[in-house]
Amino acid sequence: MRILAFESSCDETGVALVELEQGRPRLLAQALHSQIDLHQAYGGVVPELASRDHIRRALPLARQVMAEAGLGLDALDAVGYTQGPGLAGALLVGAGVAVALAAALGKPTIAVHHLEGHLLSPFLSVDPPEFPFVCLLVSGGHTQLMRVSGVGQYELLGETIDDAAGEAFDKSAKLLGLPYPGGPHLAKLAEQGRADAIALPRPLLHSGDLDFSFAGLKTAVLTASRKLDGSAGARADLAASTQAAIVELLVKKSLAALKQTALNRLVVAGGVGANRSLREQLTQACARRGVRLHFPELSLCTDNGAMIALAAAMRWQAGLAKPSMAASFEVRPRWPLAEV
Repeated sequence: MRILAFESSCDETGVALVELEQGRPRLLAQALHSQIDLHQAYGGVVPELASRDHIRRALPLARQVMAEAGLGLDALDAVGYTQGPGLAGALLVGAGVAVALAAALGKPTIAVHHLEGHLLSPFLSVDPPEFPFVCLLVSGGHTQLMRVSGVGQYELLGETIDDAAGEAFDKSAKLLGLPYPGGPHLAKLAEQGRADAIALPRPLLHSGDLDFSFAGLKTAVLTASRKLDGSAGARADLAASTQAAIVELLVKKSLAALKQTALNRLVVAGGVGANRSLREQLTQACARRGVRLHFPELSLCTDNGAMIALAAAMRWQAGLAKPSMAASFEVRPRWPLAEV
């Protein structure tokens, strides 16, 4: 089974070809174009510009992927695409290209939930997980803890009640005058500061449930940023203290989820999963507790076509996908993972 898939939910155009051979997924080729340079001048993603750039990139990237795999389009069994959640215009581009290509080939399409792609992405790693496991899903505007019993079997354990971890990173970075995208820049600046330099709140850390909150932390960072003396050291200390607060919340809640579910396997997926401090602290905490920890490779943390192709293939193999031969389609900018 070979599936070519398109990811266009936000500011990255991803195309990839995944093959399932005897039930095991294999990434044959992938290509990714980031729009960071395009949006940097505006300090954030401009939806209209994102959509237009996806139009320019989708087919050239698909040709690149098929050439790298050394296969013709007739080798495909289906074409996948991200149906949601995401920016409506951007999603429409990927869906339109995928459906048109599939119709021309006489192949079915498979619509994929963006977050399910992230959640399943570690199955393309060198050390894939086994079901069941707890998943810390930290992608863009989403921060969730899920109990994952199998493909399509997702139980929400806790989620953010306001900002997500990624938003906390990006908005705090903006308050510090760091360029877009803020999260990676804040993490780099944090390496030069002291994590205990500034006392910042850890909202809901002792709430007794598995929900998150980051809005109060962002407000505290705003207050602290106004008190900075303007030195590089002070900015680095605030960056380090901010990162420490976010990471502590993610680590403590993840460990609480493992205890609540009595599971000993944790998967971390999504863009924030690339954060080095989070990886180090979770690795240490899980090692102390005998918990198996799985991260996708860094190239699979951010939005990419490989995770969409993988999710389409795994859902089809599990009998959960609904391959469509229709030439019409819809996108779902807002789509809770629990509804998959």
